[in-house]
Amino acid sequence: MTALSSTSSTPSKTRTSFYRRLYVAWLIEQNIASVPAITSLSGMPRRTAQDTIHALHELDIRCRFHQTEGERQNQGSYAIESWGAINPSWVHQHIGEIAALLGYPLPASV
Repeated sequence: MTALSSTSSTPSKTRTSFYRRLYVAWLIEQNIASVPAITSLSGMPRRTAQDTIHALHELDIRCRFHQTEGERQNQGSYAIESWGAINPSWVHQHIGEIAALLGYPLPASV
């Protein structure tokens, strides 16, 4: 039995939302740290990626946008400043299961 096992074969919306946030935070920490990079890798809609990034604070994950010098507005990347109460080691250890549950790929370098 895996760490993400549950009694239900279909994960709830609450569960997938929580794991999507962990997945996106993990991608940002792996330097897949812009909305275009996240959508390109995962295939998730741009709006879902944006909403997920903006919802990280609800898990007390501090994520900050860094504007690229000399670029137009909103060009840059995100960085995780703090995982809050989330154990990033657990996320790193289970990212394959998280991605599989969500139906999202992992970067080739993993």
